[in-house]
Amino acid sequence: MSSEDLRFPTAKHWQGCTDVHDFLDQIRLRHDMWLAGGSLHGLQTMLIGYQVAVGVHSIDEGCDFWHGGAFSQWLGTRLGGSSPLGWAADIERNTPRGSTPVGEFFRLLDAYRSDASHAPAQATATTRPPASNT
Repeated sequence: MSSEDLRFPTAKHWQGCTDVHDFLDQIRLRHDMWLAGGSLHGLQTMLIGYQVAVGVHSIDEGCDFWHGGAFSQWLGTRLGGSSPLGWAADIERNTPRGSTPVGEFFRLLDAYRSDASHAPAQATATTRPPASNT
């Protein structure tokens, strides 16, 4: 394991984040501040808004958290199916006793990041938001 893998994120202002994963690390550190009532659906909505803003500003950043995106596909494979309600509902439905949906999301996010780092071609193939038909 490299020293890079051993670094732990430190709290910083959201404007100092460099990408969605950096932003998620900040949410992990202070999830009670970011997610009212520990709402995983609130996090899903926030990430959709993040990706919309990235698209509106023509920033070239992957979009793993769209419904049907790379994270949803990975999670559906891991859980044996997915809900039309999105990944937040899938995680809430499969949260084990003794855990919380937010805690389970971050545990799964760590596993996703680990798996995606071993298969970058697969992870980037589905990271763009769906095209608009309008």
